[in-house]
Amino acid sequence: MVIAIVGPTGVGKTKMSVELAKKLNGEIINADSTQVYIGADIATAKVTEKETEGIPHHLFDFKNLEENYTVYDYQKDCRKKIDEIIKKGKIPILVGGTGLYVKAALYDYQFVEMSYHNEYEEVCTSELFLRLKKIDPETTIHPNNRKRIVRSLNYYEETKMLLSQKEKTETLLYPCVFIGLTMERDLLYQRINHRVEQMIQDGLLEEAKKMFDSHIRTKAVLTPIGYKELFPYFEGEKTLEWCLEEIKKNSRKYAKRQYTWFRNQVPVTWFSVDVDHFDQTVSEVFEFIDTSDSKKELT
Repeated sequence: MVIAIVGPTGVGKTKMSVELAKKLNGEIINADSTQVYIGADIATAKVTEKETEGIPHHLFDFKNLEENYTVYDYQKDCRKKIDEIIKKGKIPILVGGTGLYVKAALYDYQFVEMSYHNEYEEVCTSELFLRLKKIDPETTIHPNNRKRIVRSLNYYEETKMLLSQKEKTETLLYPCVFIGLTMERDLLYQRINHRVEQMIQDGLLEEAKKMFDSHIRTKAVLTPIGYKELFPYFEGEKTLEWCLEEIKKNSRKYAKRQYTWFRNQVPVTWFSVDVDHFDQTVSEVFEFIDTSDSKKELT
């Protein structure tokens, strides 16, 4: 049995995963594409040692910024961890907001190891989307989702097949329960804005400056929201206030995309987070997992 905790950024997935792991004798597996990288901590909201509360966490903080870690790599690593945890008699709990990672690990996707990698640094996102539309007129990828657009173009160059067709599968490899956390949109956006301010207090500016000075511009640095938005400040082109607003704006947009993806791609049961009484939300989720109907799905 596998539990997947999904939802938008800032909704409380990390805390929920730890609480469930304590109740269910579980171990946690990262399902966020940015949290695999060493040194990318504050911007990615990576779980801290204190926040783990002694629960084993896997696939966090184990790749260098220069490495090209793909969904193909994650699929292999995650499935290996799932099997290891199940063999120990424990419950694997996937937690993260990267929907494709979750689906690649749990569904019968057959990825190929890619040798063709083009980041298209000199091409704007709108032009890349037009290229994708020419080869895949029915694509459902959002025109601003550069990461998915680039991945689809690379997949086509490598295989001459459409990624949108390959990703269509509804066959689960494990008995799974998908738990989605949600909250009223205005409240979520307030939490996102506050979290950005807290990240600055925690050292985001220093972490981003370190990334800027490293001159590393791999997807490990350019994908997380919080680094590239601050680069214009370090270059003297924009004010810090302007850059922080960009981080907040992009985080809110990302949360909206995450909601849309999970609602359309996986059979999520959604729970509204009570921020002031989070223990009550934990109890509701635990009770759902512990019901007879859910147990049938897990056996």
